[in-house]
Amino acid sequence: MAAQPTPMETPKGAWKITFLLFLFMLVNFADKIVVGLAGVPIMTDMKLEPEQFGLLGSSFFFLFSISAIVVGFIVNRVATRWVLLVLALIWALAQFPMVGTVSFTTLLICRIILGAGEGPAFSVAAHAIYKWFPDEKRTLPTAILSQGSAFGVILAVPALNWVIVNYSWHHAFGVLGVVGLLWVVAWLVMGKEGPLVPAAEALANEPRIPYSRLLTSRTFVGCVVATFGGYWALSLGLTWFTPFIVKGLGFSQQQAGFISILPWVFGAVVVILTGWISQLMLARGFTTRGARGVLGAAPLIVGGCVLAMLPHVAPGGPMVALLVVGSGLCGSIYVVCPPMLGEFTPVSQRGAVIAIYGALYTLSGVLAPTVMGSVIQRAAAPLDGFMTGFTINAVIMGASGLLGLALLWPNTERARLTGATQGESAMKGAVSPT
Repeated sequence: MAAQPTPMETPKGAWKITFLLFLFMLVNFADKIVVGLAGVPIMTDMKLEPEQFGLLGSSFFFLFSISAIVVGFIVNRVATRWVLLVLALIWALAQFPMVGTVSFTTLLICRIILGAGEGPAFSVAAHAIYKWFPDEKRTLPTAILSQGSAFGVILAVPALNWVIVNYSWHHAFGVLGVVGLLWVVAWLVMGKEGPLVPAAEALANEPRIPYSRLLTSRTFVGCVVATFGGYWALSLGLTWFTPFIVKGLGFSQQQAGFISILPWVFGAVVVILTGWISQLMLARGFTTRGARGVLGAAPLIVGGCVLAMLPHVAPGGPMVALLVVGSGLCGSIYVVCPPMLGEFTPVSQRGAVIAIYGALYTLSGVLAPTVMGSVIQRAAAPLDGFMTGFTINAVIMGASGLLGLALLWPNTERARLTGATQGESAMKGAVSPT
């Protein structure tokens, strides 16, 4: 009987890098949430209509996908350490113009620049972490990386809301700029490139799979579709959750600051549990179809059903509870998709594939805030508009979960893709002249 392969050891320093990248994502999502958190003061001070504020929320994603794709190909050749440093520096510098008096156009441009800098963030960070952990140990660090988003909101919302209430929304942007610069300094001192990268010779000999096959594979399409629905809910949470609490349900700005962290607290629990359960299932012999595909897609279906009940309960606590649970369940899909893509993508192409995946699913961030703003402006009352918008969210989230459940089969994808590529190479060798 052949001996079982010895599991690869995790290099020393891997968890320190994971923690630094967790902080990287924490800053990333604090930057994202500030416009939604300060939504009512911004709309009041700048006299914005709901459609204009929706445009502001969507503007963050105008260059988000394009930059994600461009940088995804760059990190195939450039060390992730330096790419992460440049991205974080862009975020920090994009915040400072809002400290003083600012026009709507300037605010819009700064959010577009910030989105361009943040578009590649998660994909590059995941690619960096995969240079520190072997495949069978990647789900938990991916979950921790994803939790930077939740903790970015959980920690930033009370602090930034205090600044907004006691000073102004302008100062909140300045605080984020300073925090971003502090992370840049920390990464410059402690950040390192992971050692689990094949040697140049091995990369040169690694079979490459045509991008046309990788990007049309069943699992890649399933990841994009499933995460599109989850990100629709997330982008609404970033832009419209606090205005919903204030304008839709009548809470004060101070109260809304505390309520706004609840979906992220619940989502943090969901994400950590997903990462832990996934690795436990893999250790017990489950295929990645079950331990990653089903585990990530099923919560989207449940979350969509929960959100669909929102218009049928009394305003106030019951609505908040359903919104917290329904939107929080979308977190599972972010944990499982990057490792699934890493299963069948050659290392030399992994950065680009994960980035393209991120670029495609975040297109929902362009649509969701604008759609919500449009239905609110056309509704008889703000609460009616919010209910229509959240119902649209429920349908998209549930449908994306069903499609993900049907399409996510990573355990069979690599054999199919590499087998087809090797078969083509053999055929070419057979007909080529000697």
